Amino acid sequence: MLDVCLLGTGGMMPLPYRWLTSLMMKYNGKSILIDCGEGTQIAMREKGWSAKPIDVICFTHYHADHVSGLPGLLLSMGNSERTEPLLVIGPKGLQRVVNALRVIAPELPFEIQFHELTGDQEDIAFDGFTIRAFRVNHNVICYGYSLSIPRAGKFDKDRALAQEIPLKLWSRLQKGETIEQDGRIYTPDMVMGADRKGLKVTYSTDTRPTASIEENAVGSDLLILEGMYGDEENLVKAKEHRHMMMQEAARIAAKAQVPELWLTHYSPAMPKADVYLDELRRIFPNVVTARDGRSVELRFDDEEETKE
Repeated sequence: MLDVCLLGTGGMMPLPYRWLTSLMMKYNGKSILIDCGEGTQIAMREKGWSAKPIDVICFTHYHADHVSGLPGLLLSMGNSERTEPLLVIGPKGLQRVVNALRVIAPELPFEIQFHELTGDQEDIAFDGFTIRAFRVNHNVICYGYSLSIPRAGKFDKDRALAQEIPLKLWSRLQKGETIEQDGRIYTPDMVMGADRKGLKVTYSTDTRPTASIEENAVGSDLLILEGMYGDEENLVKAKEHRHMMMQEAARIAAKAQVPELWLTHYSPAMPKADVYLDELRRIFPNVVTARDGRSVELRFDDEEETKE
């Protein structure tokens, strides 16, 4: 099961009912935060989640509405007596930006580790999941992210018996181990079925539509994209500042054939995003104009999905 919560959905400046951009995901005891706008830790508390166990923070870019919540978050993590290292991922300049923000949080009881992105696309492997960073098109260096959880096939007892594989090796083969015993080599594919469908969430804000978004959206169980503007009269502004229209996000979702699209990162001049829903659903029926706290528990095919 993968827990997903859109903590903040605002762009540029917070509103009384809309914190700035942030997404948090939890899987198998690991917590991943993407962006940390103002109000992130308040929204986290409202969700009932804690900042202490965050393992990874990914930054799309370093505009203030995506990083302004970091100093307070780090202080809260430090005050909770956290000692485990924190991994931070982001574009070029990552360490300089984070250390500058840490002027008001200079002493922490845990180490901050930095992974700076340099290429157009990079996969970072963790225990049980992979984070892919991919370049998008903003007026500064900016990345989108996909979190993918692969799922191995089921153990095939009949195949193991037919090949006379010793029972004591079954568990090790299930875990992916290759074993040599009595002059014979046993490999996991001898007892495992084909890989099953895993889970995937793709997230991208502050960008014009790009091929990289379309490519990484394919196969996603949930696609979360910027919907900065909804009125066509703002298209020129969107192009000038390299943001995305709601309609453009909906077209990407339709082309990628994803099950669901959540829109986020709204302009503060757009008080109610849902007024555009009828138009958007003509482009892509399963679109949600997400609000702060929008959550879902994504489950594998043989599990039942729940939403809030």
